[in-house]
Amino acid sequence: MKKIMFKQARFLTSALKEAECPSLQNAQGNPLPEMAIVGRSNVGKSSLLNHLMQSKSLAKVSSKPGKTQRINYFLIDETLLLVDLPGYGYAKVDKTTKQNWAIHLENYLNQRGSLKLLLFLLDIRRTPNEDDLAFLEWAYFQGLSVILVLTKTDKLKENEKIKQTEAIIMTLRREKSLSGLPYVHYSVKEGKCKHQLIEVINKELWG
Repeated sequence: MKKIMFKQARFLTSALKEAECPSLQNAQGNPLPEMAIVGRSNVGKSSLLNHLMQSKSLAKVSSKPGKTQRINYFLIDETLLLVDLPGYGYAKVDKTTKQNWAIHLENYLNQRGSLKLLLFLLDIRRTPNEDDLAFLEWAYFQGLSVILVLTKTDKLKENEKIKQTEAIIMTLRREKSLSGLPYVHYSVKEGKCKHQLIEVINKELWG
């Protein structure tokens, strides 16, 4: 499989229900693989997406958590579907809206057969809580590959970054299934992190 370089991105659609989700195939008639970005609200999903694709407006960035309220689909290099999922945890929306988000998110994760990889974003200044661990364990038992992306690393000094990374890894190691989870540091203020993430993504997708 040709390596994905993340050179071109095209917005396809915003969806909620399964029937609204796009279904694209390659030249051989096989469904294009999907990679979804998931994480708590305000973790930096939109900023990472724009930085990864060298765009200022591919995904809307907002100072208000919970801006992404639908499942947004992008076509990357005509080879990969990238899916921006609604954030969870801190969005200041009503209870009914949160419940609807949870239902649609669960349906997508359970029913989308072309989903091959998850980028699970975590603010490096936080440690995984029970909800984070439960989600990661669910992904493991579903057979999904997961890359842990530790965002906002520029907010910490180098020694703090090392210390906090160790704390996060130790938390994951308490769950045996998560002990070998690959991780990448990410800051939209640094260029090299993008190339490192692309390398890990290709490794997890194609081996």
